[in-house]
Amino acid sequence: MIDRPGCVAVIGAGPHGLSALKALLQVGIPADGFDRADDLGGNWNFGGPTSRVYESTHLISSKPFTQFPDFPMPDSYPDYPSHRQVKAYFDAYAAHFGLRERITFNTSVVRVEAVDQRWDVTIERDGRQQTLRYDGVVVANGHNWFPKMPTYPGLDDFGGEILHSADYKGADQLRDRRVLVVGAGNTGCDIAVEAAQNATATYHSTRRGYYYNPKFVFGKPSDQIADQLLAMRIPLPLRRAAFGATLRTTMGKFEKFGLQKPDHAFFETHPIVNQQLVYYVGHGDITPKPDVDHFDADGAVFSDGSRADVDLVVFATGYLAVFPFLTDPDALDAAGGRPRLALQMASPKYPTLWLSGLIQPDSGQWTIAHWQGMAIAAFLRLQRDDPAAAARLHGHINAHRQQRFTGGAHYKESTRHFYEIAHQDYLQALQDFLGEVAA
Repeated sequence: MIDRPGCVAVIGAGPHGLSALKALLQVGIPADGFDRADDLGGNWNFGGPTSRVYESTHLISSKPFTQFPDFPMPDSYPDYPSHRQVKAYFDAYAAHFGLRERITFNTSVVRVEAVDQRWDVTIERDGRQQTLRYDGVVVANGHNWFPKMPTYPGLDDFGGEILHSADYKGADQLRDRRVLVVGAGNTGCDIAVEAAQNATATYHSTRRGYYYNPKFVFGKPSDQIADQLLAMRIPLPLRRAAFGATLRTTMGKFEKFGLQKPDHAFFETHPIVNQQLVYYVGHGDITPKPDVDHFDADGAVFSDGSRADVDLVVFATGYLAVFPFLTDPDALDAAGGRPRLALQMASPKYPTLWLSGLIQPDSGQWTIAHWQGMAIAAFLRLQRDDPAAAARLHGHINAHRQQRFTGGAHYKESTRHFYEIAHQDYLQALQDFLGEVAA
């Protein structure tokens, strides 16, 4: 066992791991990063073992709301950069802050165990294991890497190919196939659009109707328009009315295209940003379908009694938050697979165990990643310098750990929305917490 006194382990070298590592080093806390891939970037390291981006992936939040606040994206980048541009951006970020040399790649974390108020972190590299002891642990391995596979009657009888979107990498997998895409998140809509362009037939099954938001409104990225409304402190009902009027004006009623009518108000599901799906439905290249009732050897039968004969089913059904290396089942209070953490970051049991990235925001991620890293680093510095004050603050935030940061909206209950946040509410909570740390 190698002792690393005063040091913190950071698990994952995606954007949340990078920002946490940077924040810790900036406040004078030494930190070691670990990632099982051969390079940094996490989900955005195309082809890496935990990467879920595909060849055509672009951001769905625009550049100003996605970038790190202390490291802007290049002016040459478009409003919605590609995954390759994002990866280059992370490389530049890591080089600027001297992070790469702090990360050990091709290394899996296989065990994290609390020992005498410290942490034994067991890593595996080239088939050999080694244990290091740390003062704290930041878990930043992401929650979009472990596929959530649905179960349907008859699925085992289906004679075609079954694919989860986690393993979808590009249009070649769809070409000249008869494709059913199940799931209406941003990934499911992207894959349905690519199937419309490459497959011989495309069906898209969703449980309910959704709002398909355009990427541009009035010549600007739509999230920038939305943020202007927030800055003007326009109440939620009025913002909903404004969004509804804009969609009706630009796209009309979705049910006129054969899509299901949404059964919820704006901001009650995670935003879907895809204007092409309605375009291809309108051209007959995507056939909308309701939820699957059951499968048989040749395809799927849907809840309305219709069917689709297909040879490829793509389940874009999301992911589960999984932390297989944590040995204490109570560390995250994760009954039902849903961690319940103060500020969606702090372990209720261990003041030195923090998570970064367990969020599903209505805007860009990496501004939030920056402030999560700053909050974690500030607290762990307080833990080092004044353990009694840190214990009081940890107790205080955990007394309110059922708080959700939804901007007044009530999201549909599903695993997809376990970690949903309204970015303005959540960023304010992080700023308030940083003020408490400094008090």
